[in-house]
Parts: sequence; C-alpha cells; structure tokens
Amino acid sequence: MIISPANRTLSVKEYYFSRKNKEIAALNARRAAEGLDPVINLGIGSPDGAPSAQAVKALQDCAARPNAHGYQSYVGTPELREAMARWYGRWYGVTLDPASEIQPLMGSKEGILLLSLAFLNAGDKVLVPNPGYPTYTSATLMCEAELLTYDLVEADGWYPDFDALEQMDLTGVKLMWVNYPNMPTGAPARRDVFEKLVSFARRHKILLVNDNPYSFILNEPQSILSVPGAKEVCLEMNSLSKSHNMAGWRVGMIVGAADVIAELLKVKSQMDSGMFRGIQEAAVAALEADASWYQALNAEYHRRRHLACSIMDLIGAKYDPAAGGLYVWGRVPEEAQALSDRILYGAGVFLTPGFVFGSNGAHHLRISLCASVPTLERALAKIGEYLSR
Repeated sequence: MIISPANRTLSVKEYYFSRKNKEIAALNARRAAEGLDPVINLGIGSPDGAPSAQAVKALQDCAARPNAHGYQSYVGTPELREAMARWYGRWYGVTLDPASEIQPLMGSKEGILLLSLAFLNAGDKVLVPNPGYPTYTSATLMCEAELLTYDLVEADGWYPDFDALEQMDLTGVKLMWVNYPNMPTGAPARRDVFEKLVSFARRHKILLVNDNPYSFILNEPQSILSVPGAKEVCLEMNSLSKSHNMAGWRVGMIVGAADVIAELLKVKSQMDSGMFRGIQEAAVAALEADASWYQALNAEYHRRRHLACSIMDLIGAKYDPAAGGLYVWGRVPEEAQALSDRILYGAGVFLTPGFVFGSNGAHHLRISLCASVPTLERALAKIGEYLSR
C-alpha cells in the first residue's frame, strides 16, 4: 500500500457478515466440487419476499419516464416525507411535520454513521447496548468517540438496568443507542421502558436514538416518540427493509426535532445526491399498505418461527418462543462460535454466533427467519442428520 490507512480504520474490522459471506462462498465452491448442496444461510436478516405489487408498479412507471433520472433533493420528495408522516400517524400515533421533522435515508444503517458524524467529537462518549447491532460500535469508533457499553441480560428480559445506568460515570456522554423491538434478542418494545429511557435521557442531557426497523415483524408497532416530550431528547430511525420486503432498495428515515434533523442534513448533503425518484415513489406506494399486508407478512413469519424454534430445540438451546422480529435467539449449552462452525462445516447450515453482537451474546446463536418454510425444513433435517452422527 503506497500510503497508510486513516487511524480511524485501526479501530474497526470488515463487517462480520461480509467476512463470513466470503468464507461461505469458498465453502460452497468446495461443496460444489464434491457434489454437495450449497450452504443454507440462516445468518443475515435479508427478507426473501417481494415488495407489494403497488410498490413495484410505481417503480416501473417512474423508471419509464424520461425526466425521472436526474439528481433528486437531499431531503426527498415532499410526497415521500408526507407518506412517512402519514405512516407514523396511522400506525404509531405520532405527529410529525413532513417539512422539517423527517429525513429520508438510504437505509437506516446510513443514519447511524451520519448521526455519529454530525454530533460526535473525538473523546465524546456513547452508550451502546451489549448485545447490540455492531454498527453502533463501529460508527462510534470511526468518529474517534469513546464506547461506553451498557449490559442487556437475559435475567432482565434484555432491557436496560436503570439502576446500573445511573451508577455509571456519564460525564461526556452525548448519544445513547437503543433498539426496541430488540435485535438480536427479540425483546419487544415496552411503553414503560420507553418512558424510563426518555426520563433518563432528559435528566442526563443525552440524545437518545431508538433504532426501530422490526416493529411490524411479529410485534405490535410502537414508537418511542409516542411518549410525551420524547421529541425533545429522542430521535427514531425506521426502515422499509424488513416491514415492506425492500432491504435492497435502501429506504429508511430518521425522525425527530427539526433542529436535530437539520444538523444531520448538513452531513448527508455532503455525502450523496439524493435517492432515485422511482424508489421514492415506490416507497410512497409501499407505505400506503393496509393492515392486510402486515397480516400476511406475519402469518408467513409465524410459520417460519415454528421451524426455527424446532432447530433451537434440536441443538438444545433455551429461547423465548414468543419473541418478535426476524430472528430466534437462543442460549446454547456450549461455546456458540464453535457450535456455529461445527454446524456450518458438518451440516452445511450457517447459524449466527451471538458474539458478533457483544460479549453478552457469546453463549447464544441467532437464526434468521428470512428463508422459506421448505428451506428451514431442509436445514432442520440436515442439522438433525449431522447431530445424529
């Protein structure tokens, strides 16, 4: 390399699933040479279903218009922001000003880094859950801020221990990441927990961000912004990836107080030139879906969760069969990373080891529901055959 990488890159590694997908691709090449089926990947939560027919039609219609292919506004079309505001009003009971309190994103993952860049200086502190989404940690470290983890443990239902939080040295803490409904544990959103979080953030003058992409998947939709006064101290990120089968389309949003959204726009407007108009129009159509869309989506995920729980039973895991979201999360009787690798190389099925999400996940495995019922049935049979040997 002719020059040295930036120091900030020394604090992070290539994303785990990026590295693991390379390993699985190499394994699949060997399996093909041996006449074996490819690995069944129950790792990442990338929905395998299609968006609504209305969303696809809106994209097609827009793409056929010759004047639809130029740069778009950094803040999205008025129609998209209005659709997002209606969606929040209808499903969460939250009123948002579409002109100033909503910033469309190219997926909510983008928002994690943009928000960190907008508000963190070197040495600032950030409260990050353990276990939690790895990008909260990597974005913090790349901004040269200080990571301050707070524990989520099974005994507390994977909710914060507020007594423990109050006893921490919170000097210099600017941001706190929360994620309910929770990934990877599946713990549902709870009104009383949201109220305690808002109160905690207000007392300690911390900007609290709830990452909320799973609220429609085997959950009852809730928003932290429905707590009175939450908008004064909270932001919420949301996404169409899981709720509308649009993960690859990259459509998300961050919502909250206008002055905070304006600061984030300063960074975002330097980083991209707007979302393709056809995707924005498709997102408008997707957000207008009625209750039957979500009911059909969840009926399928219920069937899949039953099979994922059967896999957990087979490997002797302890789990909550009523947990929501796109995954089943279970404590296993041996070191989870070793068990994951044994099942991968022995049965040809990949289950995510929980250490990826923090030390409190080291004895857990996560199974994604983003695979068809026949695929999950094959995975169950393969693991059963392998363990019986």
